[in-house]
Amino acid sequence: MVDSIKDRHTITSIEQDSLKSWLRLILLFTIGVVGTVGMWSVVVVMPAIETEFNIDRGKASLLYATTMVGFGLGNFLIGKVIDRFGLKIPIIFATIILVSSYLAAIISTEFWHLLILQIFMGTAAATFFGPAMADIGNFFEKRRGLAVAIIASANYVAGAFWPLLISSFLELNNWKEVYFIIAIICATIMFPISYFLKNNIANNISDNDIATKNTSLNNLSPSKLQILLILAGIGCCLAMAMPQVHIVALCVERGFGLGIGAQVLSVMLFSGMISRIGFGYLSDKIGPVYTLFIGSFLQMLSLVFFLPFDSQLSLYIVSLMFGLSQGGIVPAYAMIIRKYLPIEEVGERVGLVIMATIVGMGLGGWMSGEIFDLTQSYKLAFVNGIFWNFTNLLIVTFIMWKIYFQKDKFQYS
Repeated sequence: MVDSIKDRHTITSIEQDSLKSWLRLILLFTIGVVGTVGMWSVVVVMPAIETEFNIDRGKASLLYATTMVGFGLGNFLIGKVIDRFGLKIPIIFATIILVSSYLAAIISTEFWHLLILQIFMGTAAATFFGPAMADIGNFFEKRRGLAVAIIASANYVAGAFWPLLISSFLELNNWKEVYFIIAIICATIMFPISYFLKNNIANNISDNDIATKNTSLNNLSPSKLQILLILAGIGCCLAMAMPQVHIVALCVERGFGLGIGAQVLSVMLFSGMISRIGFGYLSDKIGPVYTLFIGSFLQMLSLVFFLPFDSQLSLYIVSLMFGLSQGGIVPAYAMIIRKYLPIEEVGERVGLVIMATIVGMGLGGWMSGEIFDLTQSYKLAFVNGIFWNFTNLLIVTFIMWKIYFQKDKFQYS
């Protein structure tokens, strides 16, 4: 571990967009797919935990909420760490925490035990999201938006892959046996990758970055932009949580079964992965603010389509639309921060905004469960999501107006 600190080195501008940069991208993407399993396993096993502990949907949804607490705090705290020490040590610790949490869950006898363990799983998963996005942004310049989006899409690949695998395991095993299998898979894959991943730290700042860093923001100070991004992140993810957290339970409630629910979730998240990469490419072309606006608008539109359609086929189609619409939203926040806010604080600032989005996901997942318990329907839960998405869209529109359409606008390269 001491060696991992000593082997860090400054990235030169020549190394940006190089073969080593793409190799690092592949390693971070792979470990991200595995390391974010804690966010998705709980969604699939939630019905089984409800039955075992005799709890209602609202209380069971707290499992996801506590996962998001750990995920949010982890993005912020680990983001601060990587700005100074690099990403390797957090990855090693995250792997140990993740495997240990799954093993501890096997011997848990109380529901609150699982709530605490989900916090640790969420914290471990955070290492492979915001901090990894901030890290990989230092290794790319021409394809930075694409690289950040690919790292962010690892979470969605995990969401498309793990629920299918876990649901198939649940057909033959109970959820505790499945958790043991997950622990073995994580340890087998993540420890070797963390060993080969170098602890590079980018201390150089290119001419373009210096111009951005020294920008005088007349109409929108860095602190105000940070606050607006935090509020926007809460709003968009309050909306995003309804389909992502409850689509499996919704399918079970409508009689389609757990397997169909896992398939619908996989379609949603796999299409989200595609859209994240597509929106990342778009961000390199038109800028992250416009990209954020487009993604926010399309997400709200797709949420509206959940209201009139409730057949099995329509859920597949609308979930596909939802995934293709919203995948680029969160990476756009990271790109806006990288473009307009101090370079040396990127990890911390990205982590802070990601933490806000996770607060939104946690609140949205819990609120949707409570609304279902009160109404025995998810209709009003979708309406609630649309309202918060509209609030997000208003904030993003204000940011876009300040940056691009006011007379005294940002002067960026």
